[in-house]
Amino acid sequence: MALIGAVGTVLLGCSGADGSAAADSVDQERSLTVFAAASLHETFTALAESFEAENSGVSVELSLAGSSDLVAQISEGAPADVIATADETTMGRLIAHDDLAEEPVIFAQNTLTIVTAPGNPAEITSLEDLADDSLDLVLCAPQVPCGQASETLLARADVEVAPVSEERQVTDVLGKVTSGQADAGLVYVTDAAGAGEDVESVEIEHSDEVVNRYPIGVLDDAEDPELADAFLAHVTSEQGRAALAEDGFALPEPTS
Repeated sequence: MALIGAVGTVLLGCSGADGSAAADSVDQERSLTVFAAASLHETFTALAESFEAENSGVSVELSLAGSSDLVAQISEGAPADVIATADETTMGRLIAHDDLAEEPVIFAQNTLTIVTAPGNPAEITSLEDLADDSLDLVLCAPQVPCGQASETLLARADVEVAPVSEERQVTDVLGKVTSGQADAGLVYVTDAAGAGEDVESVEIEHSDEVVNRYPIGVLDDAEDPELADAFLAHVTSEQGRAALAEDGFALPEPTS
């Protein structure tokens, strides 16, 4: 009986040690769901990787799409911890419904440019050229941030256009041009830069008068608020700002 008791004690001791180790392992495995505007694809992919590298056991799941679609998904109950949109108006819908834990932070700025096929075969030099009916023009849909910016820019220049399609996200506009399905499109300067030699950019006069400011915020029902706050801090850190600047985003003044 003494022997059995001793063996039982040893087994219990082993079970407790293993159980504790397993619990510790689970505690170290933390996940974060980040919703981000499609135009942030390259930058946020890099920032998610650097955040994971600096936080052992953390996994960042990125969901990249048009800002309006992301906000709609959250409103319909999709789980997310952090959201970064391509404009303040779209983020305002979440603020209006008290979906954010605190006031969002502006972390980047972007403007529009015209993109064409390499060599600019249609010889586009300005917004006015986009009014040519023979041109296959693609824009973002009016309800998404890049579409709202496009409408504002065209209206200020008093240019009327007839796009052959309106896309739900800026990356789709870029894709139509790079694939040869469109002669030209209006995209963010960061998307044009990311496309490299696949497109030619045509600078728009006074484009700096229509600026999209990108806010980022933590959702009120974030599963791990501490981790979500840490990711937001990573995006707005010097490392995050350097990554954004490298991809062509303009930066707001750093917050104190």
